[in-house]
Amino acid sequence: MNLSDTGNHQQTILDSINEGVFTVDLEWRIISFNRAAERITGIRRHDACGRTCHEVFRTNICETACALRQTIKTGKPIVNATAHMVNKAGQRIPTRISTALLKDNAGRVIGGVETFQDLSLVEQLRKELHSRYSFEDIIGRSPAMMNLFQILPQIAESGSTVLIEGPSGTGKELFARAIHNLSHRRTKRFVAVNCGALPDTLLESELFGYKAGAFTDARKDRQGRFAIADGGTIFLDEIGDVSAAMQVRLLRVLQERVIEPLGGVEPVPVNVRIIAATNRSLDKLVRAGKFRDDLFYRIRVFEMKIPPLRERREDIPLLIEHIVARFNQLQGKTIQGVSDAVKARLMEHDYPGNVRELQNILEHAFVLCNSQLIELENLPPELRPAGMAEKAEAGPATTLASMEKTLISEALRRHGGNRQSAARALGINASTLYRKIRSLGIKPPSGDGRNRGGK
Repeated sequence: MNLSDTGNHQQTILDSINEGVFTVDLEWRIISFNRAAERITGIRRHDACGRTCHEVFRTNICETACALRQTIKTGKPIVNATAHMVNKAGQRIPTRISTALLKDNAGRVIGGVETFQDLSLVEQLRKELHSRYSFEDIIGRSPAMMNLFQILPQIAESGSTVLIEGPSGTGKELFARAIHNLSHRRTKRFVAVNCGALPDTLLESELFGYKAGAFTDARKDRQGRFAIADGGTIFLDEIGDVSAAMQVRLLRVLQERVIEPLGGVEPVPVNVRIIAATNRSLDKLVRAGKFRDDLFYRIRVFEMKIPPLRERREDIPLLIEHIVARFNQLQGKTIQGVSDAVKARLMEHDYPGNVRELQNILEHAFVLCNSQLIELENLPPELRPAGMAEKAEAGPATTLASMEKTLISEALRRHGGNRQSAARALGINASTLYRKIRSLGIKPPSGDGRNRGGK
């Protein structure tokens, strides 16, 4: 076989590879360029060969951290570095890069070889996967959360008043912000007010503002939150805690779309969307005579109920991953996640403080963690199991089984014992679920739902 045949065979092999490959000499001029490199860069082989690599393969690391230059300088290959390149059409493409030395038969370095992979599809799939399980900072893949994600855009577009009910720490304000950011009002202000944190007199001036001279310290006019939010959205948190007198004033705003600053004589029109939230059951307060029914029906044009974390335990692993990534960024750490034992412990906890409590638990663990994984000893004392040292060896296997048992039991409970529905929610086959129920000794909930739409 002559040299020409060898070169042709090598080019055929390179052209069959799905990754872009090019080689350079010691003057950084491209001497070979495969078909995938043509496809990814948009530059033909005959146009690339003979040109310097940075003219053809233009990335954000060419000037400051060129992977190929580092390899030729140090003699060490680089594997799976990431960069963004700009193709011939000017599109920015995420890539994964690996480099190695190019040597002749005598072992002398004569250049370098670089392979690069187009990660556009991977990036797109990652974004699509993330969007399926989150909405801005709202994280969840449970059926309850997915249902909320589905209706959120329609609620946002409607412009109507919204009531968000849910326990403390479930992220009611995050939902309110998402509604605002998806609405036509997103270019205007989002103003949040905690109605339960202020006494009536302060809340009144905070919401409606006041005129100079309205009271002793009112030296000049001050805008209220409704005026500041004009054209945008005002979020009234803990609306179930406001007094009867304040309920009357809020009802007037909703009916007349005007506010009256303290000390003012003329009503001021406002164009603002109201989103209210409460951790109490407003319909029960209405029946008890503690909340006006006319105001209740005015603010409950759309109602969203945010479930507590204990009712959507399948969201906990996703929340852990999200919170760990955020704390890594904030604290400059590289913690990879939590151990299996920690995940099991966090899956079992009932979270009276909901997502906020989980976040605080992981923040505590971050302070104490000096390794790649958060371990049981990094958790707050009340979450560390008793006799942890004695059970260290057997702990992980036991806790993993416990985590499985908890997940399956919760799914069965939510679906009224319907095993096929529970299996679909868990993403496993029904036969696998039956086997797990037997092996883990799970007792189906009372009113076994095997005959209601499934086995």
